[in-house]
Amino acid sequence: MARGLLAAAALLGFLQASSSFEVKDSSGKVCILADLTVAFSVEYKTNVQKEFVHFFLPQNASVDSQSSCGKDNASHPILVLDFGGGHSLSLNFSESADKYQVEELVFHYNLSDATLFPNSSTGGMKTVSHKSIIQAHMGTQYRCINSKHINMKNVNVTFSNVTLEAYLTNGTLSVNKTECAEDRVSTTTMVPTTPKQTTSQSPTTGPAPTSPPNPTVGKYNVTGPNGTCVLAYMGLQLNITYQQKDEKMGLDLLNFVPHNTTSSGRCDNTSALLNLTFEKTRVIFQFALNATAEKFFLQGVSVSTTLPSEAKNPKFEATNNSMSELRASVGNSYKCSSEENLQVTDQALVNVFNVQVQIFKIDGDKFGPVEECQLDENNMLIPIIVGAALAGLVLIVLIAYLIGRKRSHAGYQTI
Repeated sequence: MARGLLAAAALLGFLQASSSFEVKDSSGKVCILADLTVAFSVEYKTNVQKEFVHFFLPQNASVDSQSSCGKDNASHPILVLDFGGGHSLSLNFSESADKYQVEELVFHYNLSDATLFPNSSTGGMKTVSHKSIIQAHMGTQYRCINSKHINMKNVNVTFSNVTLEAYLTNGTLSVNKTECAEDRVSTTTMVPTTPKQTTSQSPTTGPAPTSPPNPTVGKYNVTGPNGTCVLAYMGLQLNITYQQKDEKMGLDLLNFVPHNTTSSGRCDNTSALLNLTFEKTRVIFQFALNATAEKFFLQGVSVSTTLPSEAKNPKFEATNNSMSELRASVGNSYKCSSEENLQVTDQALVNVFNVQVQIFKIDGDKFGPVEECQLDENNMLIPIIVGAALAGLVLIVLIAYLIGRKRSHAGYQTI
């Protein structure tokens, strides 16, 4: 089964710090500025089986001499970043009307680089590309905190924490910004839900949906050669929108019931899988290790289920394998009491509730020190701010009262 995950990561941050790059013309004037984090997931073959390798654009990546500001209509601006043993990432820009865009993304990778691709059975250079991935208004900087996933043959590229602008006029980023669609989506209401655990409806004609009950928290673990390697507590909910036979849209909502859920998995020194199956539905969580940062993170999720009989295509599968969620330092546990919406595709969400998870370096069956999610920290911050504001308001009223009382007494003289 393919594995994958697409989810909002705006509040959670990223494992790898962003890197800054610039392109200058012959006079030294900057025409392209880019600050971004890029994660790669590449599938390649060994003599035994297919392997996946996951890595970040390193901070010591350099701007290649092929980078250019372009010349009128003869050529367009291009940012080429070199790294590792012969790898490069190119962003080819173009402009049309009042907008500029990354017209094409090109990734060259060298399978002969044994550091990144150990035991590769097919050496040499490979090239993949993708059209039109970023667009912004001229005279604005493109800004995108959340993950933007680019899927190509055997390669997934994920951009995050991006600040970028081409066709600069004064060598610095513009004040105005063009916000990416991924960031706008994260502030809007997600797929509507209903009170039932499993349901199908036409959102355009059915009654107004209400919030469903939260799923029960289940306890799951995976044992490897060195003991427990995955320890996870979570309430799990699957939310899928689908096309019905009558062309209307349906909704299938399923809460996993822990005592009816079977769990399995495997792990090695750098990766771990947690496989959860409930009735005819399976969700696989793929975790990975960033050895440099000594962090574990949720890299992928895959979903397979059977939709209600009115679905146009009852068999449903969704995957995306370029993510970096549920991150914590090795030896610690990640915890989030808030609901987290993990977006696999536009049609599929995996929602987790009251999650606590730890991968690798687990002492017995006990969680290590807790690293709380940003969502919980923000939820704690709001009442503190409100309380401080109310306290300040009370203090202002009290001071005003005392001043007014003092002035009223000052108007009388002792006889």
